[in-house]
Amino acid sequence: MTGRPGLTARQFVGLLADPGSFDCWDEPVGHPAADPAYLASLARARDRTGLDEAVTTGRVLLAGRPVALVASEFGFLGGSIGVTTAERITRAVERATAEGLPLIALPVSGGTRMQEGSAAFLCMLRVTAAVQAHQAAGLPYLTYLRNPTMGGVFASWGTLGHLVLAEPGARLGFLGPRVYEELRGVPLPDGVQSAETLAGRGLVDAVVAPSELRDVLRRLLSLLCDRPAGPRADGPQPAGTRPDPGPQAPVPDAPDAWDSVRRSRDPHRPGARELLQHAATRPVLLESPAGPHGPQRALVRALAEFDGRPALVVGQQRRTGPQELPFTAADLRAVRRTAQQAEQLGLPLVTVVDTAGAELSAQAELDGVAVEIAHCLTTLLALRTPVLAVLLGQGSGGGALALLPADRVIAARHAWLAPLPPEGASAIVHRDGDHAAELARAQGIGAYDLAAVGLVDLVIPELPDAAEESEAFCVRVGHAVGAALTELAAVPPTDRAAERRLRHRRLGDTVR
Repeated sequence: MTGRPGLTARQFVGLLADPGSFDCWDEPVGHPAADPAYLASLARARDRTGLDEAVTTGRVLLAGRPVALVASEFGFLGGSIGVTTAERITRAVERATAEGLPLIALPVSGGTRMQEGSAAFLCMLRVTAAVQAHQAAGLPYLTYLRNPTMGGVFASWGTLGHLVLAEPGARLGFLGPRVYEELRGVPLPDGVQSAETLAGRGLVDAVVAPSELRDVLRRLLSLLCDRPAGPRADGPQPAGTRPDPGPQAPVPDAPDAWDSVRRSRDPHRPGARELLQHAATRPVLLESPAGPHGPQRALVRALAEFDGRPALVVGQQRRTGPQELPFTAADLRAVRRTAQQAEQLGLPLVTVVDTAGAELSAQAELDGVAVEIAHCLTTLLALRTPVLAVLLGQGSGGGALALLPADRVIAARHAWLAPLPPEGASAIVHRDGDHAAELARAQGIGAYDLAAVGLVDLVIPELPDAAEESEAFCVRVGHAVGAALTELAAVPPTDRAAERRLRHRRLGDTVR
């Protein structure tokens, strides 16, 4: 982790703002303190930083788009939050809400200002309430956690962003290492509080270098703010409803199920990353840089656009090169977080299913992988925003099922879904793995079989195999995703919720 803070508040404002566009909102402040030593510290901090508090606020243009900024200054008493600091932040958030501006927060802080005690600590509630009102108004709130962001700031407005980005190597956490060791009597293990570790656990959405932040924010705001009109779960609801089209009937040329299983395991078959690369417009991947918690994860998260329809995407990446990637409890928690973000932002959620199954290990059991699957199911079923699932390839076990509650499901021709891999089913039924092909054909696991029982609404052709035409196949899937999102956007939220309940009530029923 980086040892010292980097850019100052003013430098960060200059990094993000179009030249000459910063309109400072700061008003003169007074401090409630009477302690001479504290007043002297404040005076020294003012002289050292040129600021009168540990935060500066205002309106800027970011690539021509007006946004509100709240930028902390670590050089001012460690970026600590006192009563006056909190009031400045709160007023800025309230003004951004009143003016209908997206808000970008750039916290860097050791936490609550100890010289002001409980009064300052309680002000985290004040700031949080203002942020909540801003989000309730349907306005984007994005945070960029700098090094370090600790204590009450990390546990409130710092991590409440619709999307939470972080500086590489930043120390992020509740207790600083010195306080932790003093209270617990043992040192805090290395790496626990790094931005990369938290990104790997699904607690931070992306780790972004300061030099790349302006472009990432520009792309995110473009996707979040420039979206086509459509009914929101919390917005006006047009009259009318869409009739239930019923399940797609099986077709005569349905492929052999065992052949589909083998094809879905081809290492050259495109995954969620390739789908985003070839089919999505302006995708912004939400992840940490390459490393132990970067692209080697079995989960891909992104904000992307399909045929003009923005969506949050969460997908399973079953392998990177020859390496099979386990789908972990942390990945499942990230799925739930992404679903909640989609609802907060009023965006549809697209899930991409392609997994050999959830992680099988003693650690996975201790991490509660089965409980996380259950929570994913309930979260997606209750989501007020549209949900579209893409069954891209392998669909093995609860790890696949966790991403399948949806208003519509699109499946690749050679995709499949089963309680276990066919070899596992054979081990249960026949006490060996030799009958895998037989079980695959008997269990009804193929895409057209799934259409017959009401799960799959549309099967995407493979000509003849996605592994042989990766880009063209992904483009076809992308167009199907865009069309489905457009269709779902036209359905009033109350009607969509009713359809979703009926859909899942009927799943698996071959008699209709």
